[in-house]
Formats: sequence, C-alpha cells, structure tokens
Amino acid sequence: MQFHFDGHVLDTDTRELRRGLERIAVEPQVLDLLVYLVENRDRVVTKDDLIASVWGGRIVSDAALTSRIYAARKAIGDTGRDQKLIRTMARKGLRFIGTLNARACENMPRPAAAPLSIEAPAELRPAVRLPERPVIAVLPFNNMSDDPEQEYFSDGISEDLITGLSRLRWFFVIARNSSFIYKGRSVHVKQVGEELGAGYVVEGSVRKNGGRVRITVQLNEVGSGSHVWAERYDRDAADVFAVQDEITEAIVASIEPRLYAAEHYRARRKPPSSMDAWELVMRALAHYSLVSARDQEIAQELLLQAIAIDPNYSQALGLLGASYAFGAHMGWADASIVVPLAERAALAAVRLDGEDPWAHHALGGVHLLLRRFDDAIAALELALHLNPSFSHAQNYYASALAFCGRWREAVEAANRALRLSPRDPAVALNYGSAALAHYIGGNYEDAIRMAQTAIRLRADFTGALRVLVAAAGISGQEDLAAAALQELRRAQPNVSRAWIMNNVPIKNDSDRIHYLEGFHRAGLE
Repeated sequence: MQFHFDGHVLDTDTRELRRGLERIAVEPQVLDLLVYLVENRDRVVTKDDLIASVWGGRIVSDAALTSRIYAARKAIGDTGRDQKLIRTMARKGLRFIGTLNARACENMPRPAAAPLSIEAPAELRPAVRLPERPVIAVLPFNNMSDDPEQEYFSDGISEDLITGLSRLRWFFVIARNSSFIYKGRSVHVKQVGEELGAGYVVEGSVRKNGGRVRITVQLNEVGSGSHVWAERYDRDAADVFAVQDEITEAIVASIEPRLYAAEHYRARRKPPSSMDAWELVMRALAHYSLVSARDQEIAQELLLQAIAIDPNYSQALGLLGASYAFGAHMGWADASIVVPLAERAALAAVRLDGEDPWAHHALGGVHLLLRRFDDAIAALELALHLNPSFSHAQNYYASALAFCGRWREAVEAANRALRLSPRDPAVALNYGSAALAHYIGGNYEDAIRMAQTAIRLRADFTGALRVLVAAAGISGQEDLAAAALQELRRAQPNVSRAWIMNNVPIKNDSDRIHYLEGFHRAGLE
C-alpha cells in the first residue's frame, strides 16, 4: 500500500518513504511509528497505543518516544511548532492530520535503489545472528542504615542502574525480576554468574551517617572473581533523592569504559585469527579511545574485519563511521575520501539499529563535517536521549554547539562530559571542546588553559593545538603562539589557513573570521 501526502509517498510494502523520486533515510522504528499514525489517522493515538504497536509493549522512556516523534516529523518536513501533518493533542496523544490518498502500489514506478558498498537495508537481507553480548547482572544495593526510607533509595539506585546499563547496546542486562531474587541474601558473584548466566555483576550499598549518605558500587568479573572497578559517592542526606539521577548517570558512565576495557583484555588473550566480530570491536574500541592517528587506523582495520564477519553488526558500523569522521576532523585523513565512507557506515548503523547511540553519534559527526549544523545537533541530542551517560557524544555535542556559536552551552556540555567520565582515556577531547568554546566566546585565557590541559594529556591532539595557536596568536602571546604552531605543524603537516577554512565547520561567518584571525596573527600562512 502507498500513502500519498504533501509531496511524499509512504510505501508499506517496500518500507520506503520518498519525496518525489528521492528516498528519505528513515530508521525502521520511526517508519513503523509513521505508518501507525497514518493508518490510524481517523483517531487520536495515545502513548500507550504507540508503545503497544511500535515497541511491542516494552518499557520505553519519554525521551526515546519524544525522539522518535521528532524524527518522524523531520522525515516528512513537519516540526513541533508547525504541526502541519502530525498534531499533538494536549494530554491525549498524536494524530496524523495530513490530507492523503491511499492506493495499491503494483504499477507505481520506483526509483532505482542506490548501491551501498557496506550493506543493504536490514529488511531486504536474511537475518544474520549478531555476536553474543556479555551479560551483566545488577544486584539490589544493600541498605546499611536503619532508615527505612533508604531502602527505597537503594532499590531505586539498583533499578535505575539496570535501566541505564540497558542503554548500552553492546551488553545484555539481566531484568530486575531476576536479579532482585538475591535481595537480602549474601551470595558470591560466581553463584550469581552461574545462576543468571552473567559475566559481570554490579553490587553496592547505601549507608546513612548523620546528614550524609554514602553510596559504594563495584563491578566484578565473574570468571576471575576480581573487581574491575569500584567507586564511592557521598551526598547530603537532605537532597539525596534529588540527585539520584546524577548518581546513576555517573555510575553508568564509569562502568561503561571498564566493561570495554575488560572485554578488550579478554580479546587480547586470543590470537587474531580466532577472534569473532565482538572481540574485534572491543579491541577497536580500545584503540578508538586513544586519540591518535595510528590508533584510528588500527581501529578501522579491526572494524572492517568485524563487518566482514557480520555485515549486520550495527555497533561496528557506527564505531567505524565515528572513527572516520574523527580522523577527518583531526586532519589525519583526507576528508574528501573518508567523510563519504563515514556517512555510509553511520547511515547503515542507524538503519540496522535505530536505538544505538553510537550510530547517531557517528551520524552527528558526519553532519557536522558536512556543515549540516541543525542535523548534527539533532543527531547528537538523540544519541544523548538514548544514553544520557554517553560521554563521547556529550563531548561531540559540546564541539557542535561551539561550532554553531553557542559557546556558553558548549562549555556546559564539555563540563558534563568531564563529570561523566573524568578518567576516560579520551578525556583530552573534553578539554579540547571546552577550549574551542572559550575561544569562540572570546575568553582567550580560559581557551589557552583548557587547550594546554588537553595537550598535556595528548601531546599530538591537533584540535587542541589549533585552538592554542589561535588563542595565543589573537591575544598577542607571540612566543607561546610560535611554540604551539611548531607543535601543530609536527602533528598536522598539512595545516594551513586554507585547510582550516575548508575543513573546520564553523557556522557563523563572524566566528570563522575570528578563528582565522588568530592563526593569521600567529603566523600561519
């Protein structure tokens, strides 16, 4: 069946949305939502209706639902402000209000499908089994105080952690009903692992002492029985419930890189010839986070091997797209070559798994390089809706905001990224984004300080070196500018003002002139 409305064709047989002869890339879940709204255009569709039909009754956050509605509107040229086609009925739901004709599609001409060298849409290919994901169990946190209200808080932390970790598409999280059978029991992590089939176990406790509450948490590997990571959080008892989300977000952000590191270590113990796609991706993730040109090359080689094993591996495609885009932004790779590859990989990842934050993170990086600024911001915001603890996306979001001239928001986003993952190997990127934001805002001393911090962490970090050169140049610090320019040329031999004009995606003309002026004063030709 084809539905024709407002210059669009929605084809339910081929699962395509077209505007004229142009095929519009739409995530499968967004397409399902759009079809459901169109097919039920004679009534108001409630949130429960959408969850039952599109998500099969699974628990869905308001943020995820909102992001899908936003994506559906964007695909058909509608907005939340205009609401020409999809109207929000206050406190009731949504209704498709466009004028349409429905007719059979047997004799309708269709544009030729564009070839893709990485993959075709998932619905057109036989299903391939995805690699097995590691399994995590979150035990109910122990309430170590006599305050019964802390029982609710400790259970809430555990439940929120289960929800937060479930957003990490790389791992499988045991449901609450299974992990909470251990509430009030003293069990060894190996027993939990054997009974639930988990490779990792998260456990913790809550203790109230006077006006303070202390939350401790640790991540354990079942196989060795060892602690992978442990941390302690202290909060005022008066506002502890108010900061529950903050605590959960911080724990998830801290656990995520430890899980990657643990899986990477396990993969390294196997010869490359015997590694499966999952293990190749874990090794690639470790190299991706090291923020160097050679490490990105190694990551890309490993990811291409993983995709050769499993062409449907959305996380591998998303990470590949992110790595290509990052290399172009740093000046390590020719943008004319790698940006099309990055876009193809990112779009493939989104089609395969529309709820994978890494896929939208990669797509946001591509949009930014191609100066599709609104699309970049939207993709990165969607990545953060899907995983609020995603420090890499938070950092890229900070850069995108800075490039768009929204420097105050960019500083706030960079600070959030730092809070989320202060010990991440890629933390230099957060300081680099903050440095860029401060430069755009004219805060040259702050820009210099942040850039120097980033460079201390990664001496060859070209993004931070570029900001340091410009900030030192425009503020008249000639010696610092000369020294920084020498280091920049060593890290990025092809750098020039022409390269910066063509490859650094600054939205506003005034900001671009301001940025280039710093390099001019520093002596860059």
